[in-house]
Amino acid sequence: MSFLTKSILNLSPPLALALVFLFPALEASIFLGFIFPGETAVILGGVLAFEHKLPLWLVMVVASLGAVIGDSVGYFVGAKFGHRILERASGRFVKPKRVHQVTEFVSKRGVLGVVVGRFTTILRVLVPGVAGMSEMPYVKFLIANMVGGVGWAVLYSYLGYTAGTSFAAVEKTAGTTGVVVFVAVAAVVGLYFLYRYAREFAKEK
Repeated sequence: MSFLTKSILNLSPPLALALVFLFPALEASIFLGFIFPGETAVILGGVLAFEHKLPLWLVMVVASLGAVIGDSVGYFVGAKFGHRILERASGRFVKPKRVHQVTEFVSKRGVLGVVVGRFTTILRVLVPGVAGMSEMPYVKFLIANMVGGVGWAVLYSYLGYTAGTSFAAVEKTAGTTGVVVFVAVAAVVGLYFLYRYAREFAKEK
């Protein structure tokens, strides 16, 4: 267990709850997620709920607010400052080529890309800014942001709660869960578009 995670678990409940909000909020807005993924703080909030130091419902609500508000800030940063500032900021942690790949992903998937991106660290950090740069209407972004953010917060806080104090097990399960959720959502999206294509093809016949 790292020094930072130990420190969070040893904080007073109000301070720990503040970090459950701040880490997801800062993840996409200042690219903190490249250094310390917000999901780790949310999982630790779930562990604290398991220890009866915080109510689980409160961890879920605070983490959801942090995720939604932080991604909204990231969206407006992308909309206001454009490609240059995002690539400069992210270039320290990920290649500019990756930024362009995420841009293409959001352009093709739209609001579904925002929801799917919430469950993968690199996408979670970059997608809000890219959505702003691509001029996705904010109302559409906000709806997708709320669906993905709340689902993500509930999932990972509950994961921490069920795993208890075994943080090594939490970390391992969290990584696997993120991949599984991402693949599952991507598969559903793919099947949806395949269904639409097949339906349109049948109509042409």
